[in-house]
Amino acid sequence: MAEPQVPTITTSLGSLAAVGHPSLSWQGVTTERDSQGVSFTGLSATLRTYPTSSWPLLPPFIRSIGAGIVQDLRARTPWYISDWTDAWNYRVVPATALIFFANVLPGIAFSLDLIETTQQYGVAEVLISSFMAAFVFSVFGAQPLTIAGVTGPITVFNKTIYDIIQKQHNPPNYLHFVGWVYMWAAVIHWITAVLNWCNFLKYVTLFSCDIFGFYVSWVYLQYGVQVITRQFSGGIDGAFVAIILALLMLVTSFLFQTLSEKTYFHPIIRRCFADYGMPISLVAASSMAYWGRFNFANPTTLPVGGAFQAANDRAWLVKFWELDSKWVGIALPFGIVLWVLFFFDHNVSSLIAQGSRFPLRKPPGFHYDFFLLGITTFVAGLVGVPAPNGLIPQAPIHTTSLIIMGRPSKKVDEEEQAQTSGRLSPITSTRVTEKSSDPSEHAQEVPVAVVEQRVSNLAQGALCLVLLTGPFLRILHLIPRGVLAGLFWYMGADALQGNGITYKLLFLIRDKTLTPAGESLRKVRRSRLVLFVAIQLIGFGATFAITQTIAAIGFPVVILLLIPMRSLIIPRLPFTPEELSILDGPTASPFTMESVGGSL
Repeated sequence: MAEPQVPTITTSLGSLAAVGHPSLSWQGVTTERDSQGVSFTGLSATLRTYPTSSWPLLPPFIRSIGAGIVQDLRARTPWYISDWTDAWNYRVVPATALIFFANVLPGIAFSLDLIETTQQYGVAEVLISSFMAAFVFSVFGAQPLTIAGVTGPITVFNKTIYDIIQKQHNPPNYLHFVGWVYMWAAVIHWITAVLNWCNFLKYVTLFSCDIFGFYVSWVYLQYGVQVITRQFSGGIDGAFVAIILALLMLVTSFLFQTLSEKTYFHPIIRRCFADYGMPISLVAASSMAYWGRFNFANPTTLPVGGAFQAANDRAWLVKFWELDSKWVGIALPFGIVLWVLFFFDHNVSSLIAQGSRFPLRKPPGFHYDFFLLGITTFVAGLVGVPAPNGLIPQAPIHTTSLIIMGRPSKKVDEEEQAQTSGRLSPITSTRVTEKSSDPSEHAQEVPVAVVEQRVSNLAQGALCLVLLTGPFLRILHLIPRGVLAGLFWYMGADALQGNGITYKLLFLIRDKTLTPAGESLRKVRRSRLVLFVAIQLIGFGATFAITQTIAAIGFPVVILLLIPMRSLIIPRLPFTPEELSILDGPTASPFTMESVGGSL
């Protein structure tokens, strides 16, 4: 099937120019004059198609309303059919299996505290939320590779709301109040998308993404510990069995991952280890709980309800409009905080899922997808489920599982190396350079393509509905909580391995004589490297610390403040421009950043 033709785009440091339409505008670039003799200069850094022949007397700001959404749709629509036909690839099968386990089980485990504390949610609500997100973003979204679902931050957010309102005299109905919080947040989502505020993502660099990824990784590790410590309330035997199952899950998952990266066994077998290692480990560890004396310990398992049944047998429709008017206004600040959280969390998930290390060829669509996120947030409040949003590390895991490995020819490899080194961060570029200098490179496989399609996301969402049926709910009930703790540890530790902060910390303790000569961090003064990492760790510490207090509701604001810190404060510190370019860089390639106006 022939690929649709897209405009040729040339990028540079200060501006981007596009050809193929008379009224395409980039920051710092004056467009051609239209039939009315009107030109536009520096309106938006995002590629835009303005209807210049209509309403010529309106100011540019008015004419740019909704331009981001329109451009996202125009860029992505020609690829829609191929998004389905390209799914005829084996990579879709392991990707679906992997992301189903990596999405649903942590989502349920994250929600256990929310479920047990509020008594307003159940496993059914989590599964419905995951299905809704998968359906909307796989069928209608512009970035179907981004996995959305129930995250740890949203469960913290919802639980904090419950703690706050329950301390009030004559508290409101919890689901009605949350419905209005979601309603306000949805409205702000739609305003953000229509006014092209997603263009601010061009200020998001690896500095803030690494801090947020580091924070999410430690949240996973912390939740794993919490799951284990709660098992002691049910008896010492069950707690020790839970610890054994957690360690078994952790060790076997990393064992499969390690074997997939070694030179042992046939390449097909190694690929199977990488594709199915985690699901196999989960099934094996869960089975161990029912073997021999482990079964007598009666380890605690996941709680489940009736098939397609909401918590407390309530109706699925939440009539939040019946809330007392005074609480409607009080819900607005909470809605703003939720918008801040989703603006960063969802968009950063999309950026990382389409990062520079992935050889993508289909355009993104941040404005349009954020509008869709407003719809899912509103529907979540209407049916009384936790609001879904982009998942880290599940979103990049999904894209990674869809990578096609191959051995490119020398000519293709040289061309790709030249292009890659120009768009990757210095650290990543160094890794590529080191790899290309390996004399055995001709025998190594490298990423040559990604199966960009919609089926794997939709399929894992559909499996959530299957899981809501009676027979599969019984199977879900058999999974011990100790296994979930091991899954949390595995996903958190695996995410830490690829984090930029971890990489810099390991560089600082590495033997200099064993550090490659081409390592870009060698060009940074050690004191400046320590200063940069210290700032990142302070940002992580502030974010993590506030989530442990009653002020946890405000942690999204701390995360958002990382962006102006990088843009306004870091450049004033004693770093040279070269050092900053090595220590930090754009999150995604220029191709991906086009939707939001490119990188700084």
